[in-house]
Amino acid sequence: MALRSGKPAPAPGGAMPLMDHLRELRNRLTIGVAAILLGTVVGWIIYPEAFDFIKQPYVDGIKPLLDRRGFNAELVLNGGVGSAFSFRLKLSLAIGLVISSPIWMWQIWAFILPALHRNEKRWALLLALTGAPLFIGGVVIGYLVLPKGIEVLISFAPDSVNVLLSLGDYLNFVIRTVLVFGVAAQIPLVVVMLNRLGLVSAKQLAGARPWTVIGIFVFAAIATPSTDPLTMLFLAVPMTVLYLISELIAKLTDRRRGKAAPTDLADDQASPVDGPAPIDD
Repeated sequence: MALRSGKPAPAPGGAMPLMDHLRELRNRLTIGVAAILLGTVVGWIIYPEAFDFIKQPYVDGIKPLLDRRGFNAELVLNGGVGSAFSFRLKLSLAIGLVISSPIWMWQIWAFILPALHRNEKRWALLLALTGAPLFIGGVVIGYLVLPKGIEVLISFAPDSVNVLLSLGDYLNFVIRTVLVFGVAAQIPLVVVMLNRLGLVSAKQLAGARPWTVIGIFVFAAIATPSTDPLTMLFLAVPMTVLYLISELIAKLTDRRRGKAAPTDLADDQASPVDGPAPIDD
């Protein structure tokens, strides 16, 4: 029998039929996409202010340096008659992704919640509420390191030449940088959730720590649009710190599980499972 809220009722064994899973996924996707579209509309409305915001790292941090080196650096819009519309639409969509992140991230976690035990749902809710601030924090860090990345890339240009930066290429660089930093900030949440589900232990995380740190630095080197080591460090160091924090949380979780296990076992042994004992005549 379905619940009044419209959410499918689980089967007696706790399992949910496949069609109910698909309906739940469809509903979650619909809400997430609607939130992104609504955020895109907001981004379209605040486009002038948003454009000044993303242009600020270039105007304040990069253009004066290039002018001192003799570069005539300008931002230009090319690509045809519709390029201005495409640029505004792309920037509005990027804004929509960021400002709607609390909603679509919660939809992702809410789809996972029914598969968890009751005592795990509290952790999933906590991770969902933490995910959006971490994502936005990663976006902010990516925005702050933009000037250094642009400076390094433009420094390869020969002296005394005009550097005409396409607004489309500049926006792609900005979006890729901030989204990489935002997504990278979610990795510790994934590690903590895998530990809560019992798929990985703190001991396994500690054993894999050297290779994980190497993998983080390799990922940072590949994912960052610029080639300078400073930008890579700005991504790799916070990721490493967050991973170590998630490893510590996993260690505390495993320790708590170890203390709770004997109590649960004693309760199981004390509870009658075969009915009442027979009465002697």
